[in-house]
Amino acid sequence: MQKLSVVISAFNEEKKIENCLKSVSFADEIILVDSSSTDSTVKIAKKYTSKIFTRENNLMLNVNKNFGFTKAENDWILSLDADEKVSEELKEEIMSILTSKLPSMNGYWIPRKNIIFGKWIKHAGWYPDHQLRFFKKDKGKFEEKNVHEMIRLDGEAEFLKEHLIHYNFETISQFLHKHLNIYAANEADDILAKGYVYDWLDAIRFPAKEFLSRFFAREGYKEGVHGLIISILMAFYHLVIFAKIWEMQGFKEIYDQNILDKTEKEFKNFHKEMRYWFLNEKIKSTKNVFNRLRLKVKNKLKV
Repeated sequence: MQKLSVVISAFNEEKKIENCLKSVSFADEIILVDSSSTDSTVKIAKKYTSKIFTRENNLMLNVNKNFGFTKAENDWILSLDADEKVSEELKEEIMSILTSKLPSMNGYWIPRKNIIFGKWIKHAGWYPDHQLRFFKKDKGKFEEKNVHEMIRLDGEAEFLKEHLIHYNFETISQFLHKHLNIYAANEADDILAKGYVYDWLDAIRFPAKEFLSRFFAREGYKEGVHGLIISILMAFYHLVIFAKIWEMQGFKEIYDQNILDKTEKEFKNFHKEMRYWFLNEKIKSTKNVFNRLRLKVKNKLKV
């Protein structure tokens, strides 16, 4: 049987760290990389492992995660955040791989259940949220360019069936803090690095596109009020990303005499797309053939 090292990164996670650590008690080694927590995170972790490393609180957490990988002594690594836990079913799936004579892959993608505002969100782009977290030592590491970069793997990977459980955003304040104060600037940097050309109308297009994508294309409406609020919050986040780009460019001013006409046109386009999506979803849910045909004709006329 091949051995497993679990590497956990944490910062001020006293409310969640024990739940995470208990779920990986089956591992041969647990490594905690603590980003200079000021609460009881380390004290709690000492009940489960002596391999605790304190590092600077780097907003680019992937740096500390990669450091943790270098401390692993076993054949395989499972990388977790402190607000995640391994389900019992995932534990069994991982153990079956470790006990096999020769795993054929260098890594495995794990589906993740995101619990947001007290509910497992299955739509709006939050599921299955595959994460490459289980891999052979020295075959994977996180990219360190972007806070949301995933592990880069040397070799092939396969998809597992069972889940990580991610106790994600618990409050609106937590959601806003992370997205506005941590993620937005990083996302703006990444967009600019890819050659983005500034267009002031993107102040409308960024959030509009995100809302349509989350609420309609990725069926956020199926989550009820949760899906609506999350879609609106994500749209607002993309407005802030644009605002960060604007800030990075010195609050560039473009004196456009047609600003009213162009703004009106953008909002009309957004309204047109909204009408299309509303009718499209009604068509999908309508069982009566004649009513469905009527809605299809109506949708074509609206477009």
